[in-house]
Amino acid sequence: MIDYVSVFIFFFAVIDPVGTIPVFIAVTSRFDEKVKRKIALKAVLVATGVLLFFIIAGEVILTAIEIPLPAFEIAGGIILFMFAITMIFGDSKPDEEIGMVRNDSETAIFPLAIPSLASPGAMLAAVLLTKNSTFSILEQVQTAGVMISVLAIAFIFMLAASSIHRFIGNSGSSIISRVMGMILAAVATNSVLSGVKIYFEL
Repeated sequence: MIDYVSVFIFFFAVIDPVGTIPVFIAVTSRFDEKVKRKIALKAVLVATGVLLFFIIAGEVILTAIEIPLPAFEIAGGIILFMFAITMIFGDSKPDEEIGMVRNDSETAIFPLAIPSLASPGAMLAAVLLTKNSTFSILEQVQTAGVMISVLAIAFIFMLAASSIHRFIGNSGSSIISRVMGMILAAVATNSVLSGVKIYFEL
């Protein structure tokens, strides 16, 4: 039997449903309410699929190709940092990224599903909390259930984000997006440093 509280807190921290709100506001400000709901649902479904994949096959794949988990954490941190930079300096985004955000389907996948919800930290947590050598199949199923509950909370928060957007407006969402970009950059840097430290301790 897993410790539901600690697993929930762990996933809540790495998935960060609250932190997803300003990201959702920033990338969906040009869409109407119906499309926003569609984007939120698709983002959660895609993120759920990605994280369930890592629960089922993540450890097997990393072991098979001989990639240590710290290296995965470093790579994830670098990707998250690059996304944080685009949040901070929105005007300097490449044209292809701007075009991607204008498409509701692509927006649901990037940046909402990956890396906002299914972040590198969440992928890593999915692997670490379901290690075959430590946890039984039942415990892994329980962990997956907790993870899905956190993603459901993120979905509810994104639906409520529309009301928040009406209150703070485009300027407010832009400010929040850039502040969140700074926070994400710090989290990404910490992920890289942590991965480097663990890698050299192996």
